[in-house]
Amino acid sequence: MHNLGLNAMEVQMVRVNIVERTPDDEEVGMTPLDIASDVVVEMVRRKGKKEIVIADLHEKIKADDTLITLASGLVQNFKELIALGHMGAELDVQLSMHTPYYMDLTSDNELTRKSIDSIRWAGMLTNQMKGNMVISHLGLYGSMSKKQAVETITGNVTEIMQWWEKNDIKPRLGFETSGRQEVFGSIEELLELCDNIEGIVPVINFAHVHARQNGTLREPTDFAELFDKVRSQVKGHYYTHFSGVEHEAGNEKRVTPIKKGDLRFEPLAEFLVDENPDCTIISSSPLLEHDAMYMKVIYERILTKKVSKETKVKKPEKAEKAEKAEKPEKAEKPSKHAKDAKGRTPRVETEEDDDLEDDYD
Repeated sequence: MHNLGLNAMEVQMVRVNIVERTPDDEEVGMTPLDIASDVVVEMVRRKGKKEIVIADLHEKIKADDTLITLASGLVQNFKELIALGHMGAELDVQLSMHTPYYMDLTSDNELTRKSIDSIRWAGMLTNQMKGNMVISHLGLYGSMSKKQAVETITGNVTEIMQWWEKNDIKPRLGFETSGRQEVFGSIEELLELCDNIEGIVPVINFAHVHARQNGTLREPTDFAELFDKVRSQVKGHYYTHFSGVEHEAGNEKRVTPIKKGDLRFEPLAEFLVDENPDCTIISSSPLLEHDAMYMKVIYERILTKKVSKETKVKKPEKAEKAEKAEKPEKAEKPSKHAKDAKGRTPRVETEEDDDLEDDYD
C-alpha cells in the first residue's frame, strides 16, 4: 500500500475457524500474547462447577485451561499483528478489519453466536495491530418485522459493546450499509441504531446506497446530502467503501469495477476536493488495487485543477495591486488625442480596460 502511494488498508477476516486444545507444558504460565504457534483468543477455565470464558490476553495460562485458537489464515500469532501495527504506523498506512461477510445479528441462533464471536475476535485482533475500525454487516430480516429486527439487533449489538468496553477495545465498531431491500442496513436504519447504542458508527458503502436508492448518487450535491445526513453519528471521521455496481429495482445485482457500473467517482471526488472532510475510502471493487489507484488519480486530477484555477484568479489581483503601488499618487493622464514627438497617439489604459482584461482571464 505504501509503495502504491495509498495510506489505508482494510484487512479481510474472510473465514473464522476455531480449534480447541489443551496447553502444552511450556505454554503454562505464559499469556496468549506470548504464544508463538497460535492466535489464542480465549481460555475456558473451570471454576467450581462452572466454566468461565477469559478473553484477557494478559491472563496467564493454567494447565487445565482449554485454549480457543483462531485459524483465520491472517497471521500466525499476536506478535505478527503487533509488528504489522508498528509497520502501518511507520509507513502511514491506517489499518482496519472487516468481519466475515455473512453475518446474522437479527436472530438468536447458532449463527448469531458465531457472528457475535467473529466481531469480538475482530476487535481483539484490530486492537493489537492498532487499527481504527472494525466493520461488519447485520443480516437479513428473514420472516420478522422491521420492529422485531431492530429490537433483536439492538440487544445483540449492545451485548457486543458491553464486552468491547469491558475488554478496553479501542477501535470503533462500524456497521455497513446494505445494497438489498431484504438486508438490514439502510441509512435510516443505521442512524437509528447509532442513536440507540453508544459507541457504534455507520459505514457508508456508496455502491450499496446507490443501488438501494435506485441510483441516486450522481452529482456532488447528492454526496453532500449523504455526508450531511450521517455527520452527527460518524464521530468526526467518515469511513466509506467505493466500487462500481449493477442494480435493479432498488437491489444490488453485483459489485463491479468502477468503470463498469453507473456509479461514477468524479462527483464524489469533486465534493471531497471542495469540502475536504476527514474521510477514508476503501476500494471494494473486484479490482482492489487497480480501482484504488484509479480513484487516487481522479481525486488528484480534480484537486490539481482546483488549485490551478485558484492560482490563476489570484495572480491578476496581485499584479493589479503591485501596479497601483508603483503609480504616483497624482499622475496626470495624457489626453487620448495627444500625440508624441513623432505624431503617434500613445496607448492610455483606463480602469475599464483593466476590468475587461480581468474578465478575459
